Amino acid sequence: MKLSIIPKESGKAKASALFFVKQSIQFSDVLSEAGEKQVESALKSMKDGIFADLEFLEIDGRATFFVDAAKERGLSGLDHLRMAGYRLAKVAAQKQIPVVSLMLADAAPEQFKAIAHGLAYADYKFDAYKSKKKEPFQVTFEIEAGTQVATFKKIAADVAVEQKAVTLAKNLVNTPAADMTPADFVDRAKTIAKFTQGLSIKVRDMKQLKKEGFMGHVTVGKGSSRPPFMVTISYDGSRTSAKKRGTQTSADHLVIVGKGLCFDTGGLCLKPPKSMPEMISDMTGAATALAAIQAIATLKLPLKVSAVLCLAENAIGNTSVLPGDIFTAKNGKTVMVDNTDAEGRLVLSDGLAEAGLIGATHIIDIATLTGAMVRALGYAVTGFFANDDDLALNTINAGEACCEKFWSMPLEEEYADALKDKFADLKNTGSDAGAISAALFLQEFVPENTVWAHWDIAGTAFVTKKWKYTEYGATGFGVQTLIEMARRLSATADKDCAESEYKQV
Repeated sequence: MKLSIIPKESGKAKASALFFVKQSIQFSDVLSEAGEKQVESALKSMKDGIFADLEFLEIDGRATFFVDAAKERGLSGLDHLRMAGYRLAKVAAQKQIPVVSLMLADAAPEQFKAIAHGLAYADYKFDAYKSKKKEPFQVTFEIEAGTQVATFKKIAADVAVEQKAVTLAKNLVNTPAADMTPADFVDRAKTIAKFTQGLSIKVRDMKQLKKEGFMGHVTVGKGSSRPPFMVTISYDGSRTSAKKRGTQTSADHLVIVGKGLCFDTGGLCLKPPKSMPEMISDMTGAATALAAIQAIATLKLPLKVSAVLCLAENAIGNTSVLPGDIFTAKNGKTVMVDNTDAEGRLVLSDGLAEAGLIGATHIIDIATLTGAMVRALGYAVTGFFANDDDLALNTINAGEACCEKFWSMPLEEEYADALKDKFADLKNTGSDAGAISAALFLQEFVPENTVWAHWDIAGTAFVTKKWKYTEYGATGFGVQTLIEMARRLSATADKDCAESEYKQV
């Protein structure tokens, strides 16, 4: 897919596209008077049930797609536009139309951004393991932007960066576990840090993790022949921004902590066979964190951001952690491993400690953590917990802008006592409120006076049936919201950047 942003029709397009919502056309100011009458006639037919989404009609002498921008239930207005763009791109490629004109001169910037994301999502496929690969048909979407050419070009550039990050996360997750071990993930992270300006990287292996007391990784990963790693990637956009303008560096430091279980058998508390194939997705948190910081650095956002990738494999071996074993976490608290399949929170305890050591003011940890969250909210909504009302509201609002749904869950202290153990300070399982118990466990490792949120993406990270713009597998959920939150944090911290180049929703 290619975008060409122009002020008016070039004459190269073989087809046009109009978006309509419940019998009213949007983005059609460029139609002729005769074309408007043809549209009115088509809409009358549609009311009688004759007209269909993506049907070709001759408008102003050109074959024209009518794209329903309110087809799917339960989506926001922007997500309707994303889905409309996604369906349009799929059909245009199937029909092998080389150039399609989109009449968007009267579209709001955020509406164009939504459509551009939808068009881009249609390009994704994971065929690395196919013996025969089919070259996709390249469609150019000619965007008639009127007076908004400069604004739309800036948006298109941002969309390209964000979609590259989503693709990175999806590819990492969709790769089989044999080819995406903790060491393989480290290699990918090193490559990204090397070729992305502004990123630096620190890697701790098993020996260093033991020496420095990051025993969550050691406890989880010691049963596997593929040892654990903890990777810290850093970007300081605030320093560059401040130097450019001669102002002080912002004190804000966002740290994204990602769970990276490259495969999770459940350990000695073995998972049922039916659950195993999807366990390639148990490293989605780390993949999301890596993708987000790559995009944040590429966009040169004026904010200090780090990503901590907690990489391990939870396997069965003669050195595997045993139920009942006790270890001392980095912050000095002792933990009894009640269930070896509740391992993600153990590696995250190290990641949260690392976030404190590098001076985090804001922490977002992201993890495919609990089946309880899947049962509570399903595949369309991510449940999250926060110790700060502003961060909770920012998560919801940033998610809405990126067409990603978040629901605030309670850090209910009444369940905290269930985490107490007879011999250790804590155990890694608690009450029947599994998602809440997991969040309360993590809260025990959040550095003092730090704003923190925990995103449980167990339901939204990976799907086995078509959902929105994902046919199967990794969804890339959370990548765009993390980028948007960094964008908004940077705008808050840096008053000179408070007015963005295009409207944020």
